[in-house]
This record gives sequence, structure tokens and C-alpha cells, in this order.
Amino acid sequence: MTKLGSSNARALKSFDNSGDRYRAPALDKGLDILELLSGEPAGLTRAEIIRAMSRSPGEVYRMLERLVARGYVGRSSEGDRYALTMKLFALAHRHPPLRRLVAPAQPLMDAFARETQQSCHLVVPEDDAAIVVAHANGPGNWEFGLRIGAPIDLVATSSGQTLLAFLDPTALKELLTRWANTKKQLAFEMLAPRFTEYQRDGYRIGPSQEVRGIEDLSVPILSRERYAVAVLSCPFVHRLDASAGTITDALTLLKIVAGKLSVF
Repeated sequence: MTKLGSSNARALKSFDNSGDRYRAPALDKGLDILELLSGEPAGLTRAEIIRAMSRSPGEVYRMLERLVARGYVGRSSEGDRYALTMKLFALAHRHPPLRRLVAPAQPLMDAFARETQQSCHLVVPEDDAAIVVAHANGPGNWEFGLRIGAPIDLVATSSGQTLLAFLDPTALKELLTRWANTKKQLAFEMLAPRFTEYQRDGYRIGPSQEVRGIEDLSVPILSRERYAVAVLSCPFVHRLDASAGTITDALTLLKIVAGKLSVF
């Protein structure tokens, strides 16, 4: 039997605890199923979905059948397991603002990865966090990077801190309102003096806060108003072979790529 992760359990409780004024129970059930299956690459049986959601078999059966009919969920050939299809992925990549950002960014990121033999990734704000929307790996036999769709913490990562430093003031104010009296607020206040430094330099560089031995380079992609719409980051790995470039070279190239993608 598949063991459900705590993140899935939290997702299924999110609507019950939200206190939303307007409810749409049928929509909530469908979204609960999608969020549940998003954390289960091997899929789940209908019985496992019913147990995880604490719903009646009839409710889950009807919703699953509609999700299968609309192409969001696929049923195994044996008919006993359900998993997400690629439809949500395809819809996300049809979103015009995202497509307009990723389309010109990808070839520039690929060129950066070839030149530096380092990986890089592009993140955009997403509610109270950020998400990886593109990445590129170097041409060597090994690679180190983040997968597309990976969530990024805003206060505990280089990409997130760079976003915060260059975020639109209105968006930042809304974010801090949601973080009021939380650990996120305390972390933001501790980081605030560094944001001035990042704004002055136009980038962030420092040891990774997630992986020992990695130095993160992050440069904002700016709007016409000089606020961050995205961040381009390189988790720089110090290689021992002579063909590898320096971290200064990588930062210079990363700034050039970010500059080409920024709107002035």
C-alpha cells in the first residue's frame, strides 16, 4: 500500500481550514484529488484515494470519472490505479506570461551552461514561495540542478532572497501581511539588512543554505520599473579539472544573461 506523505495530508486539509467565505464543494473535491495525486508518481488505487480524502466511495468515484474524462487523470490498463496525466503540465506551459519569459530564456541558459559547465535555473514568484520554471545543465558527464516545478523557499534560498530584495513594494507589503507574526516574518527581518547589499550590487553570491560545498549565484530579471519578475540562479560547483571556469566568470556571464532578459 502506498504511504501518503505529510505534504499531501496538509494539502487535503487546506480548504477545510481556510475559512473561505465562498465554498464550491465539488470543485474542492476535484482539486483535492489533483493535489493528492501530484505527490504520488506511481499513482493510487481508488481505495487509497478514498482513505486519504475521508470521502465516501460514491463521491470519489464520480469525481475520478470526470477527471479521467477531461484528461487530467489517467487510469492504469488494469483499471485499478489513477495518476496525473501531462495535461496540467501542458496547461501551465501555455500560460502566455510564462511562455514569453521561458522561450527567450532557455537558449541563453543553455549557452551559459555550455560555456561555464555549470547548471542554472530560472524561478518566478508563486504565492508565498517561488517555483522553478526552466533549467539548463552543462555538457559534462555529471550534473547538479533543480527540477522544473520544484518549490523554492523565499527566505531560505539564494533565489528566494534575491526575489525578496528586488520585489515590487506592493507585492512585498502583501507578502509581509500574510507573514505577520510568523517565523517567516522573523527571518525576513533578520535578512533585511542584506537586501540593501543585494540591491546595491545587483546580485547575490554566497554559500548554499541547502547543500554544503555549493556557492549560489543569483541575479534578478527586472521589469521596466526595476522590480524582479524572476531570478536566474547558478548553484556553482567548484570543479578540480583545468577546463572549468572560475566563479567570477560564471557570475559575469549570469549577469549578462539576466540583463538580456530584463526589460528596460
